[in-house]
Amino acid sequence: MSDSFFKAIADPSRRKILLLLQKHSKLNAGEIAAHFQFSKAALSDHLKILRSAGLITALKSGQFIYYSLNTSVFQDIISWITDLIKKDEV
Repeated sequence: MSDSFFKAIADPSRRKILLLLQKHSKLNAGEIAAHFQFSKAALSDHLKILRSAGLITALKSGQFIYYSLNTSVFQDIISWITDLIKKDEV
């Protein structure tokens, strides 16, 4: 796992964004912002960190950018954790 992954999930607001995307499949920035009290600039920074870590994807549709979970990354994380557990059992 890269340091960017751990940095991304270390913040409770970013974890909440991931949970929102899990629940709603895809959301634009305005829809995500409705769940928080911080500025648009702060939300932009959170989304940038999540994208840099590969945890979310962004797709432009018309005037909006829709964010969704990058499920392949989560599958890699589960495999990594499973490997760690197997190594502890040996």
